[in-house]
Amino acid sequence: MRLRMFLMLLVTGLVFGLIFGYKAIGNYFMNDFFDNMPETTATITATEVVRDEWSQTLTSVGNFVAVDGTTLSNQVAGVITHIGFKNGEPVERGQVLFTLDTDVDEAELERLEVALRIAQTEAQRLERLQASQNVSESDLDRARSEVAQAQAMVRTKEALIRQKTIRAPFDGFAGLRAVNLGQFVQPGTSLVSVTSFSPIFINFSLPEQHLSRIQPGHAIAVTVDAQPEQSFSGEVTAIEPRIHESTRTIEVQATLANEDGLLRPGMFGRVRMSYGEPRTINVIPRTAVQFNPFGNVVYMVTEEDGTKRVRQRLIRTGQTRGDLIEVTEGLEPGDIIATSGLLKLRNNSAVTISEDDDVQPPAEQDPQPINR
Repeated sequence: MRLRMFLMLLVTGLVFGLIFGYKAIGNYFMNDFFDNMPETTATITATEVVRDEWSQTLTSVGNFVAVDGTTLSNQVAGVITHIGFKNGEPVERGQVLFTLDTDVDEAELERLEVALRIAQTEAQRLERLQASQNVSESDLDRARSEVAQAQAMVRTKEALIRQKTIRAPFDGFAGLRAVNLGQFVQPGTSLVSVTSFSPIFINFSLPEQHLSRIQPGHAIAVTVDAQPEQSFSGEVTAIEPRIHESTRTIEVQATLANEDGLLRPGMFGRVRMSYGEPRTINVIPRTAVQFNPFGNVVYMVTEEDGTKRVRQRLIRTGQTRGDLIEVTEGLEPGDIIATSGLLKLRNNSAVTISEDDDVQPPAEQDPQPINR
């Protein structure tokens, strides 16, 4: 019995010994492999920290509004007998756009003009009689009153006829008409919109703390998605005197010449305006920065024993502009930093810097999209 127990203990010890021995040998060879494994080198792009002069700028997004723009409607009822324009074409101030039927009104005007002539003739006859004291002053006053009433009725009818001719109130472009030839329209029916494009307003808002930095005549630059390759210049022409209590912003209106008519009411534009003196700052590409909750990090490139390595560096950033970002603390001009491939980097990683221009990240202050 004791022999059997001894043999079982011996076998168990041998089994556990073999297991632990196998693991120990495996760990030894694994550690030896990793200790002698060749170091991997990450390929990155890099650039130097540079000095640049940036003007202090304010940015906002605004909406374009027509200086002159309205929807025309008729004041009186009638049937449309003439349309004097084509949809979307330019129109001139005073150009006849619509005419309503005036046959009945013109016939009525002729009757009133005849009545006016009769009243004038009667008044002239009484004036001659009154000179010879053959008619009373009250009869003459009554005749003159009838002349004045007849003249007023003629002018009223003439004004009604003029109201049936709708003209362009200013130079601009006609929209899409909402009525057709021969259609009967009630008073107040929307007929067509007329809009001028040159000049044009842009309305935008700024935080109230910038009120002292802007004034009428302040130059602005505007970009729009419809013309991404072009910047439009204008100037501030009006500032709302009140500050919005809910948003603590001020409304600003600027005017742009828009001589080419490229800007249209309803479009939105990105507004930029400079103020103060330019600042000399350190700038790097935004792709070089890892934005973390504990702080922003870049990888500085150094060289040790002929091998390039990267070291993490905490920095403090400031204003951004396009593909670039300002560095206020942590870097100096001439420092070399990684600009791409950051996700595969660790502190003290060995790196190789690619010189291929095609893989370099963008670093433009005012990047423009590529039109295809």
